[in-house]
Amino acid sequence: MEGRIMTDIEKWNPEDTDFWDSRGRKIANRNLWISIPSLLMGFAIWLMWGIVTVQMINLGFPFAPAELFTLTAIAGLTGATLRIPASFMIRISGGRNTIFLTTLLLVIPAAGAGMALQSQDTPLWVFQLLAFLSGIGGGNFACSMSNISGFFPKKQQGLALGLNAGLGNFGVTTMQILIPLVMTAGVFGAFAGGSMTLLSDSGTLIGRIAAGTETWIQNAGWIWVVFLIPLGFAGWFGMNNLLTITPNPGNALSAFGKILGLYVVGFATAGLGLYLYLPAPTGLGVLNMWVTMILIMGLTLFILRMLPGSIKPNIKRQFQIFSDKHTWSMSVLYILTFGSFIGFSMALPLSITVIFGYLNEVAIDGTVTRVVNPNAPSALTYAWIGPFIGALIRPLGGWISDKVGGSIVTQVISVVMVIASVAAGYVMQLAYSSTHPEQYFFLFLVLFLVLFAASGIGNGSTFRTIGVIYDREKAGPVLGWTSAVAAYGAFVAPIVIGEQVKAGTPEVAMYGFAVFYALCLVLNWWFYLRPNAYVKNP
Repeated sequence: MEGRIMTDIEKWNPEDTDFWDSRGRKIANRNLWISIPSLLMGFAIWLMWGIVTVQMINLGFPFAPAELFTLTAIAGLTGATLRIPASFMIRISGGRNTIFLTTLLLVIPAAGAGMALQSQDTPLWVFQLLAFLSGIGGGNFACSMSNISGFFPKKQQGLALGLNAGLGNFGVTTMQILIPLVMTAGVFGAFAGGSMTLLSDSGTLIGRIAAGTETWIQNAGWIWVVFLIPLGFAGWFGMNNLLTITPNPGNALSAFGKILGLYVVGFATAGLGLYLYLPAPTGLGVLNMWVTMILIMGLTLFILRMLPGSIKPNIKRQFQIFSDKHTWSMSVLYILTFGSFIGFSMALPLSITVIFGYLNEVAIDGTVTRVVNPNAPSALTYAWIGPFIGALIRPLGGWISDKVGGSIVTQVISVVMVIASVAAGYVMQLAYSSTHPEQYFFLFLVLFLVLFAASGIGNGSTFRTIGVIYDREKAGPVLGWTSAVAAYGAFVAPIVIGEQVKAGTPEVAMYGFAVFYALCLVLNWWFYLRPNAYVKNP
């Protein structure tokens, strides 16, 4: 009985000041500080392909850049899709059970990448499968946020959710710094396989690495296993299930079965969508990007609604969020913030490599060819800065929003993102058509840092808005659902930017994003800032 009392908490009322001060704050903070590094690992493994693919190019893996952009897109789409079923896991299986299992599941894509990257003969489909499984890390965000939202009082949710998401988002930065560093040495010995020789210059946070240097790219996968095992144990022994949120989590095995069943739904629909979207020989190539996303989201929700057994009434109850107009408005606004953050995080490393790593060489007859730029900046040296700023500033966005209101903050950052996107597109156009693209890199980087900072602040403000609009039971599923929709930015951005770079018009992608941000300005004003708004500045 004592073990159950420690694990499953029957009475939880953080809005009661006496309860919060005497008992609640300590328990909530313990769950938060175990949740944060677990979520960090999820982000690192989900988004690692953005960095790994850059090094695959430097090592001469036999894949075209378009195929490598596909790896980041696959991971992005799967991670976004898995967030839909993950949104409902806490209510069905309990926070402790869910965070423990979903953290340990990350060992599969991490160790798989460690093995596959040992050989350049590994076929493309293996990397595509591992990118597909890396989506587990993306899905974990929805259940993590849903879980933490239940522990804290409304007046502290902006900061608590900002810390969980913001410090969890440091997984992007951690990955972008740590992977290039661990690839420089055989830190795992013979167990991890031999080294490979760089064919072109690479880089790390501490400087450029010259072509001809030995590197261990497989460490990009193995390094995460070192952290995942102890984090799993921390989740199992240190976290709690709130029975006020999860009335009947069942025993651990039944809870695990429900979690895996929900993830199977997400994997099945994401796999079908990718098969219909990706070109031959991987898929049929019969659907475009937008139709694919709509099909996957609709099919995932339909299957979840039809699930039998004890899951069905819980899912049905939580589906009430879809009859609320604010669920849809906040979904769009969260695409503005988190969708931009995650999409740019996925696309930026390869964008730097492709736009600034090559230059236009004009022949006597006027023909233009793209050749390697000897003065190119290293994506591995600079790509981490944007996600670092976006994640670092995210709790600040939540804190400011707690003071002045979330929608005012969202409106301000929307204006900033419109201007920065247009400017970034113009600079990308100049760089792509230049014989010295590196001269535009500093301005390009500054503009993207502005975009990352604005999106990070906006992440905090949208969390605050959701926490104010919804009661405790609905806030978790809404956070999960909106994060799922926004996470499709990790699928859209690499494809949109990749296609426009291939077409020689990278600026078009950024101008398109600017139009969307302007529409978000209008939406946010109409719902939350105009006179007689539905909810005034939540």
